[in-house]
Amino acid sequence: MPADLNPAQLEAVRTLRGPLLVLAGAGTGKTRVVTYRIAELIRHRTPADRILAVTFTKKAAGEMLQRATQLLARGSKKGVRSQSSPDGRQRRETARPEISTFHSLCVRVLRRHIERLGYPRKFAICDRSEQESQARAVLRELRAPTAALSPGDLIAVVSRWKSASVRPDQAAAAAETDREHLAAMAYRRYQSNLKRLGIVDFDDLLLLTEELFARFPTVRREEAARFDHVLIDEYQDTNHSQYAIVKALAIGHRNLCVVGDDDQSIYAWRGAEVTHILRFQQDWPEAKVVRLEDNYRSTAAILNYANTLIAFNRHRHEKTLRPARPGGLRPAIMQCQDETDEARRVVTDIRQLIEQDRAQPRDVAILCRTNEQPRSFETELRRANVPYVLIGGMSFFDRREVRDILSYLKVIDNPHDEPALRRIINQPPRGIGNAAQQRFLDEATSRGKFLWDVLPDAIVVDGVDAKTAAAVASFRRLIDELRALAGKFGIAQLVQNVIDKTGYRDALLKLYPDPAERESRLASIEEIVNAAAGYDRDRRAASQMSLSGFLDDLMLNQRDDSDEKESQLARNAVALMTLHSAKGLEFPHVYLVGMEDGILPHKRSLAMEHDSAIDEERRLCYVGVTRAREFLTLSFALTRRKWGKPRPTTPSRFLYEMTGQAKNFRPVATGRSPASPPRRPTSKPSRR
Repeated sequence: MPADLNPAQLEAVRTLRGPLLVLAGAGTGKTRVVTYRIAELIRHRTPADRILAVTFTKKAAGEMLQRATQLLARGSKKGVRSQSSPDGRQRRETARPEISTFHSLCVRVLRRHIERLGYPRKFAICDRSEQESQARAVLRELRAPTAALSPGDLIAVVSRWKSASVRPDQAAAAAETDREHLAAMAYRRYQSNLKRLGIVDFDDLLLLTEELFARFPTVRREEAARFDHVLIDEYQDTNHSQYAIVKALAIGHRNLCVVGDDDQSIYAWRGAEVTHILRFQQDWPEAKVVRLEDNYRSTAAILNYANTLIAFNRHRHEKTLRPARPGGLRPAIMQCQDETDEARRVVTDIRQLIEQDRAQPRDVAILCRTNEQPRSFETELRRANVPYVLIGGMSFFDRREVRDILSYLKVIDNPHDEPALRRIINQPPRGIGNAAQQRFLDEATSRGKFLWDVLPDAIVVDGVDAKTAAAVASFRRLIDELRALAGKFGIAQLVQNVIDKTGYRDALLKLYPDPAERESRLASIEEIVNAAAGYDRDRRAASQMSLSGFLDDLMLNQRDDSDEKESQLARNAVALMTLHSAKGLEFPHVYLVGMEDGILPHKRSLAMEHDSAIDEERRLCYVGVTRAREFLTLSFALTRRKWGKPRPTTPSRFLYEMTGQAKNFRPVATGRSPASPPRRPTSKPSRR
């Protein structure tokens, strides 16, 4: 075992049997422990493909697999004996651990068993636009006014229920407001429509897997029997379904290792339950607990603020980050007159760092609590000619041309994918207008058939003229031709055929006369070809290449922005992002802005009557502080505009807590004047 592991890391790596909780504080080498542990299991003759490791992003899963593979390769050069299976036969050299995201794991399970739940084996995964379309149709059926519940609102409520394992027949009991009761009625219809169409949404991947394991013990046993060891990364971020799935897979052998940090649990708004990591020892009484507390990222001065802050959360595992790097400059507190002054001073500070060659733009991050805050910083960064990138902008998969090409691929794979078929039947325009489409839909409904199956009879559908029927026949021939090509080439060649044979490229050129817009749109469809080529390369050797598999990968990536974030961060530009987006990242210079009560902690949390909401906000602040390696600046404004008028603010209670002045904080709710700003350290940072 290498000497680059500290004693706590070594203990976690060498604990190979039974339940294990690894409490990995920020910057303590969590990924190293997970990958070394996988390699150690294999060295101790656990077959590689009997190990399951699950995390939350494709990037993290890829990193984990790459590092584990490198460790094993290094070990084999040093004479580590090759693996044998339990019956003594040599295992395939290609065997490797199964390392994936939760959603990828669930797709594989559902592809094997979803028919038991009444869905087709070749189910489709719908994207956000398809969800909104289904939600809009349901609300129209219920004649619900948009002011009462918009399609986006319905999707958000349903997603929250699904994350908490609340099913349609349970939603009415869970509803607390008139709006939620309306959502409960819509949820039942929404889910029924998805099932009828043979499609699932992103949350269903988890919920339906949980349901499979609960209703069909043989399925649970079959899936659990695939593995002897289960490792879960970022366990503090698991929701109810993920918690149930993990338990179902590990309950037999009990070789479950979970790694996480309750102090970095910041996703309650999307269903994560910090109680899962807090009560791990109750769920698994024989569990061993290992604390990783040696921080290799931040200076002692920064960690002092982080430790002091998070200690105010009462419901947490006791741990204190210890700095491997002593000293460092005390974090600076920047007091500003208003939000404009805050943006100006922060950007001036950054520009000076760059001009004086003390930092590259990519070394700096500006972290905000809300999505609205970046506007003033963008304005100042542009004015100062400082390059920046706004992390978390429009997703690649939200672009019109990307959704069009993917819809073609979905229909080629499964013509009964009705939302995809409706998207492309007249895209590019081919003379099949909205009125004709509605007549085809009505005909399909009256016959109890899929839309695709009534298109051959277009000429006899009431209200459809000969010209439209001819366009439909041409469209069907095009899809049939592309379907015939699907098995003959790799996926990249198929995508290229779709672009060429549909005339999509020419249509784009006509639609967008502006050269820059054209280039951007063409670059998007080129990226689909590139993604397909990468898929072909990765899967060809394992003979696992299929259009369904490619679409599964792409649809899962829609909700996983790790690749897009990495691409954005590769630019030499200041990173401007929310605190939630910053999780997992680190920068030499961090500006944590808007440190005011009502922003951080957020006003919604302040309005709640329980401490858990403030605790989550404190964890979010802690995540922001621990992103900084060398320098941290905390800024706040004395006034901030509300509806055009300047209003006095209260410095964040977290500033008082970090600086040891918690007793001096007076919230505005007490009726007294806003608290005076913390006294130390004072406003302008001396290092600048």
